[in-house]
Amino acid sequence: MFGAGARGCGVRAAGPGGAAGPRVRGKAIRDEDVRDKGLDTQGRRRWFDRPPRCDGTRLPRGVAMTERYVLDLREVDQTQVTVVGGKGAQLGGLSRIDGVRVPDGFCVTTDAFRRIMAEAPSIGDRLDQLSRSDPDDREAIRTLSARIRRTIEGVAIPADLVAAIAGALARLGERAACAVRSSATAEDLPTSSFAGQQDTYLNVVGRTAVLRHISRCWASLFTERAVTYRQRNGIDHRTVHMAVVVQRMVFPHAAGVLFTADPVTGNRKVATVDAGFGLGEALVSGLVNPDVFTVRHGEVVTRAIAAKQRAVQALPDGGTRDVAIDPRRQRQPALTDAQVVRLVRLGRRIEAHFGRPQDIEWCLDDEGFQIVQSRPITTLFPIPESGDQENHVYVSVGHGQMMTDPMKPLGLSMWQLTAMVPMHEAGGRLFVDVTRRLASPASRAGLLEAMGRGDPLIRDALETVLDRDDFVPSLPDAAPGGSPAGGAPAPIETDPAIVTELIERSRASLAALERDLRTKTGPALFDFLLEDFEEHKRVLSDPLSLQALMAGMEATWWLNDKLREWLGEKNAADTLTLSAPGNVTSQMGLALLDVADVIRPRPEVVAFLQGVEDEGFLDEGFLDELVKLPGGTEARDALESYLDRYGMRCVGEIDITRPRWRERPTTLVPAILDNVRNFEPGAAERHFERGRRMAREKERDVLSRLRALPDGDRKADEAKRMIDRVRTFIGYREYPKYGIVSRYFLYKRALLEEAGRLVRAHVLAEQEDVFYLTFQEFHEAVRSHRVDDQLIQRRKDAFRSYHALTPPRVLTSDGEAVTGAYRRDDVPAGALIGLPVSAGTIEGRARVILDLTEADLETGDILVTTFTDPSWSPLFVGIAGLVTEVGGLMTHGAVIAREYGLPAVVGVERATRLIRDGQRIRVHGTEGYVEILP
Repeated sequence: MFGAGARGCGVRAAGPGGAAGPRVRGKAIRDEDVRDKGLDTQGRRRWFDRPPRCDGTRLPRGVAMTERYVLDLREVDQTQVTVVGGKGAQLGGLSRIDGVRVPDGFCVTTDAFRRIMAEAPSIGDRLDQLSRSDPDDREAIRTLSARIRRTIEGVAIPADLVAAIAGALARLGERAACAVRSSATAEDLPTSSFAGQQDTYLNVVGRTAVLRHISRCWASLFTERAVTYRQRNGIDHRTVHMAVVVQRMVFPHAAGVLFTADPVTGNRKVATVDAGFGLGEALVSGLVNPDVFTVRHGEVVTRAIAAKQRAVQALPDGGTRDVAIDPRRQRQPALTDAQVVRLVRLGRRIEAHFGRPQDIEWCLDDEGFQIVQSRPITTLFPIPESGDQENHVYVSVGHGQMMTDPMKPLGLSMWQLTAMVPMHEAGGRLFVDVTRRLASPASRAGLLEAMGRGDPLIRDALETVLDRDDFVPSLPDAAPGGSPAGGAPAPIETDPAIVTELIERSRASLAALERDLRTKTGPALFDFLLEDFEEHKRVLSDPLSLQALMAGMEATWWLNDKLREWLGEKNAADTLTLSAPGNVTSQMGLALLDVADVIRPRPEVVAFLQGVEDEGFLDEGFLDELVKLPGGTEARDALESYLDRYGMRCVGEIDITRPRWRERPTTLVPAILDNVRNFEPGAAERHFERGRRMAREKERDVLSRLRALPDGDRKADEAKRMIDRVRTFIGYREYPKYGIVSRYFLYKRALLEEAGRLVRAHVLAEQEDVFYLTFQEFHEAVRSHRVDDQLIQRRKDAFRSYHALTPPRVLTSDGEAVTGAYRRDDVPAGALIGLPVSAGTIEGRARVILDLTEADLETGDILVTTFTDPSWSPLFVGIAGLVTEVGGLMTHGAVIAREYGLPAVVGVERATRLIRDGQRIRVHGTEGYVEILP
């Protein structure tokens, strides 16, 4: 057996006189290092570094361990993933549920796998090669993984392990037909299913065949698909181990899959059953289309019976084959409705046991249903916790804030503590419960109007839910705070001094915060921040600020509505708002053009920036390097000046944990280099003046045409008042967000100083670990000097898994993701429909960019991305058009697109997947659709 000094681990005895054995980087490796630290004789971490015992715990160092290579399924449960893998743990848990039949069987544990890996020649070197390989180099991965599989399959199974497996097989029956199934420690988990990544073998007969297929299962940990899956999910190959499940074979009349939640909509109240004749392999392999049954509240509500022409059946001497179904049976349902309901009832029991919706593989034989696997459905978006059993309707915050990526716990809690309305977390995103607003007719109309102006898909999704009379209760009176803005703001005078005053108020509040934060540390800092969050809310809810915001937006809507009615012109306000004064976000993009003007004539600086690697400069270090170059001092000063004003911004800036430009200024390098390449000196001023000239010309044209109409002077006078109002206030639309992120950056700097103190006190391993604590937990850690490391690790794992989830615009407490639709028939066939937010039509090359740091744009390119928050504005000066998956008429990307005169369509579902990078597209910013050109 192998505890310390195990056979096959490469440990050598010290030579005469106690001479040390091998060395690493010039240092001798001591015997205790090999034994206690898990190093091999070359100083590398051993594959079997102190493996866990069968109860999942680890033995103390230096204590001998006796492995159990085989465990009966009834001996394990879902807590023992490290011992029997995900599939084995789930099957063990299933076998403990009353009324659930699971085929008898046993698990060959991960101890056996580790032993085989320890004896596989050169396996460590090959794993090192695999870990270093590029995930996108399919050929290299295919070659390396095949080599590893051959190595593993070539290891002779030791006699004592053979004996243990043979004994377990004898209890099933020496010639019993078996299913031999892989069970990796990173499959069938709540955050990653790994479904189909390793191998399963059916109807395996005889000890020799079972042993051969166990080896194949071990090797299948390194199939090309499994290796690629792990690499793309950030999972180290050495941390995953393989157990094998061997079960008595079931020979069913029918088999299939049960989802205890609708896998498409996410509705937890709806179960779906796929069924076919014979073994379930026919369905899994795509050999036949299954019968599909939908069950809700214990009744089959829909059924689709397929023509099942083929089935997979077991052969008498082992193996399987597909056979033709008698034509008279092909249209017969594989299950009766009563059987479907009974199966779903069984599934609900399994779901309750595991505590989450399940993807269940089942078989039906003469004695009833047998369950051969159950795994979590990992694609479902989580449901916010409400604390009651009532129906709830939630609207995504991220879609309104133009940031649908997951947020870390500190970012979530900070946004919740500073938001104006209660927010609920699910899947690393935030949602607002709008149920009461929808329930009251008085508040419903205002909510739907506001949602429709912001994102028509959200409005349509809410109306879809309202059409279901049984979901949203009806309230006779208006819900408190029914208006989304807390009530219509009072009228405001069109006076630029108002905007100046509001900006000064914001600056004064920020200056006071920065001054006060210098005096706060420890628990007192957190107490102070809780007080300042109220100041933050006071600034956001300033009545004068709300009036100014609404004045600009309402004037825009008025101009678009009236000029379309009077002149037949769509989206006229788009031109009238060009180069509006005081827009801090559009100024941010133009200011980076000025930085490029400083850098462009300095070739050494340009060359240096072209060689900057972001990972090499995660702080301001590269700015210090600039001064060593000719012209570098001027370049650094220009960048420093830019960062002084805009360094608090970044992609996803509503999440306080995201690195700001001041913290990672190299993020700006690609945009600067694009500006150096694509523009001439003075472009910022020319750009702004051109927009202002176009707006003036548009104003003269509109007013002239209005005066020519009946009652034209009155119409022209009204339009002139609204144009002045737009020009005065629409730029302020961007300032409150600028104030929020400026305040957040001050909060973040103070919080990171506290995190640094915890690191120095050895409470935290890394400063950024606090990002995985809520504000309240961080506060307690500072007070107690204690942190739950396991909690932080669980949060990291969960956050990583949230990236695979697509947040819905509207989510119900049943778990249903309601997407909404545009419901238009006035666009060309095949066009991608969205929301028109900036007028004009443009044709050009699509550049699909998901990461700001990977931007590489040429003049005339059209930016296609998931969302754009203010941090994307520097790219807008160099593109010809914009397409996003998320956005609304008054969200930041739309506002800046209009400021710069870019045709733009937002809210285009799956745009980054339907449009390929480099394709030519035509963006219809006035009509709201995108054509993909041949």
